[in-house]
Amino acid sequence: MTNKKPKNVFKQGAISSDFIGNSIAKHQTKTSIGAHNIFLGQVRADVIDNKTVAAIEYTAYEDMANAKFDSIREAAFDKFELTCMHIYHSLGTVKSGEICLFVFISSPRRKVVFKALEFIVEAIKADVPVFGKEIFEDETHQWKKNT
Repeated sequence: MTNKKPKNVFKQGAISSDFIGNSIAKHQTKTSIGAHNIFLGQVRADVIDNKTVAAIEYTAYEDMANAKFDSIREAAFDKFELTCMHIYHSLGTVKSGEICLFVFISSPRRKVVFKALEFIVEAIKADVPVFGKEIFEDETHQWKKNT
């Protein structure tokens, strides 16, 4: 049995549309895939106590978080008939309107990708030690509470 190190899912800053598009394009040669599903988490300009969120600064216990992402990935492959899965999460500052989480899954069948994606995203939000500090337009900040 080998102890392989979990894949590093973290990207510095926002996840670009070019990166997302290139990830999708790479799957066009995989002819056993019948369906893809994508979740894009985007930073909202929430208004909290009359202050608008301008950005979120993401931090994580990276080794622990990567291990948790890996266990979520393995659980999803055990539970659903998936062909492949890619997860990327931002670290550092991501401005309102930018993408901070990219989950991309593929399967031979379409119904599977809907159920699997919800399972994966909910597990990420519940279990992965990634923390966001909301930075307001007036440059004050507070730790984000997941909802």
